[in-house]
This record gives sequence, C-alpha cells and structure tokens, in this order.
Amino acid sequence: MEEKPREFRTVRGYQIKQQQTNPITASMEDYVEMVYRLADEKGYTRIGDLAAALNVQPPSASKMVQKLAEMGYVQFEKYGVIELSPNGYSLGAYLLKRHETLERFFKLLGVQEGLLEETEKIEHYITPETVKKIMLLVEFMENHPEWLEAFQSFCGC
Repeated sequence: MEEKPREFRTVRGYQIKQQQTNPITASMEDYVEMVYRLADEKGYTRIGDLAAALNVQPPSASKMVQKLAEMGYVQFEKYGVIELSPNGYSLGAYLLKRHETLERFFKLLGVQEGLLEETEKIEHYITPETVKKIMLLVEFMENHPEWLEAFQSFCGC
C-alpha cells in the first residue's frame, strides 16, 4: 500500500483547518474554561469577575460572552449572571481537564519557568487524542515513581 504524502502547513494553515471543523476559537475556549472555573469556585460568574480573571476589559468580555451565548455555550442577560449551558458545562470541564493535564505533564518534565504561559499557548492546538495520550502518560508516571525517577536522573532534573 502506498503511503500518502504528508501535507505540511504553516501554523496559521493548521489553525484555519481546525476552525473549519471546530468553530470555537482559542479565545472562546479561554472564556468557557474561565467561566467554568469561576462558577465552580463561587457558584456563579459575572462579567466583571470574568474580565478580571482574564485580564481583559469588561466590554471585551461582554462581547465574547454574547458570542458564546449565540453559539449555545452560555446563557447570559445584560448585567446578570453568566451560566454555562449543558454543552458549555461539558466543554468547560474538558478544557479545564486539558489544562490541568498539560500543566501536570510539564511539571513532570521539570518545566518551572513560564509554566502557565506554556500551558496556555499549547493547550489550544492539540487534539483530544493527544490530550488523552498525555493524560495516560502523566497518570503512568505518577503511579510509577521509579519511571519518573529514572527520567529525572536521565535528564539531570
């Protein structure tokens, strides 16, 4: 059987390809994840809290929340509470799990500097399959400290 040639793209090309199959952008994911986080902590989310948590201006947060409401991820009334829809809730849970998995993975690798920034940059560009495989590797390493110690010895971490 003949192997299909690989189709290389620029990073932007991969982003465009991804947007064709998944209309939610990286920024939208950040908002859904943060609404999920804040609602989990307080039981609710407001625009001001969301804007502060993401270091954006309230009008920007309001516009994005309106887009997410149009897409069916949140329910929102002006000056009211932001609530995740069932789809938004399951997406938020996945996004938080993805973030935490990558953060745990980088910590296992010994990454210390810029951990949050590295996680934020990478999390939007990997597939659910890759997340699942990284999650399994993280769980394996955490449950088999001898493997983690061997890795740390190998890299001098």
